[in-house]
Amino acid sequence: MQTNVLQQNKSLRFEESEKMISPVLKAIYIRRSIREFTDAEISIEQLHQIIKAGMWAPSGLNNQPWRFAIIKDSGVKEQVSQQTHYGHIVRGANALIAVYLSKDDMYDAVKDHQAAGACIQNMLLATEAMGLGAVWLGQILKNKSEVNRILGLADNFDLMAVVALGYPLHHNQKSGRKEMSELLIKQV
Repeated sequence: MQTNVLQQNKSLRFEESEKMISPVLKAIYIRRSIREFTDAEISIEQLHQIIKAGMWAPSGLNNQPWRFAIIKDSGVKEQVSQQTHYGHIVRGANALIAVYLSKDDMYDAVKDHQAAGACIQNMLLATEAMGLGAVWLGQILKNKSEVNRILGLADNFDLMAVVALGYPLHHNQKSGRKEMSELLIKQV
């Protein structure tokens, strides 16, 4: 497969040659954090599909320590929105998925936190593949205990992120990446 990668205005653009780029690679390269959404509804089946993609992330000893809370209720979303500087994103999203680690199912903090990151990335890629948009909100973690209180969850659930989801209002997000030569520290 040949794919020409061009960096223009610090954003990656991909031109497909005669052969199609892998759908997985395409989703990785074109996915952007979507922060503005239309009013179109996301179905519970779509949300379950996104969670299922997260569930298939790798985890140490296959312990699958992640847990999820789906939030669609506007009153609950409003309360959650007050726990972050990005409340406007939370309020504008059609749905939220709060991603947790179950402290009862963890066996190694580093490995389990890495697994949570892989889980969230799988969810973001699934969202892209489904024609939806999402953004990983981490700043809300400073108020994780309050989010648990709002959702009625015990402290044995450790909030890792809130993913805000919806149909993208637009696709004009720009993103750039450093040159590989800046990041590759050794090649032997």
